[in-house]
Amino acid sequence: MKSPTLIFLMIALSACGRLEDVGKAPNFTPVESGNEFFAMSSVPMPETVASRDPTRQASLWSGSRNSLLGDRRAVQRGDILTVVIEINDKAEISNSTGRSRSGSESMGIPSLFGIPQRIDQRLPDGASMADAVSTNSSSSYQGDGSVSRNEKLTLRIAATIIETLPNGVLRIQGSQEVRVNNEVRELIVNGFVRPEDVSRQNEITYDKIAGARISYGGRGQITDVQQPRIGQQVADILLPF
Repeated sequence: MKSPTLIFLMIALSACGRLEDVGKAPNFTPVESGNEFFAMSSVPMPETVASRDPTRQASLWSGSRNSLLGDRRAVQRGDILTVVIEINDKAEISNSTGRSRSGSESMGIPSLFGIPQRIDQRLPDGASMADAVSTNSSSSYQGDGSVSRNEKLTLRIAATIIETLPNGVLRIQGSQEVRVNNEVRELIVNGFVRPEDVSRQNEITYDKIAGARISYGGRGQITDVQQPRIGQQVADILLPF
């Protein structure tokens, strides 16, 4: 088990890194460190002989991506497409449960060959075998629960195809950072899409992304104020009450 001194030193070291940002705007995440830049900067697949045919490239009716009427949808690694995020979810759940039970039992021996009368003479005043045993029980339970949720988010972000799976499904990843004063808003999206779900406008909606991971948050002075202090977070974990 770690000693309190070691825990305090670990908390202090983690706080020192944040002290360097005091009075400064948060830095952007380097673009070159992400998978998007790696996918776009890697060597593309070699072109086929038909795609290098100069007569086909000069035709206006060519099916190549560089022609006037060519299909410019993202289909291979390094291509960019637009992800449209329009979340407007609302859910309301209400449950009510009630239960009650009551019971009573009584047993007496008013007459049994005169034995109860003889016993009554030896019992304290007010006691009688005519009402020897009497029990009562009652229980009740009532529970109410409700859930109300309303989420709305409308965003657009450019994502990059970082991998083509063996079955043709595309793995996409996109990130966006916007800094306003000393606060950086971050938007991250990951998931898997089918090439046929990409529209002619080279867009895809979030509900067609399998395994979608969408994160919208921020970092900076406002985010720091909205979060509990490090010591308070540690105390909430360690304290049993």
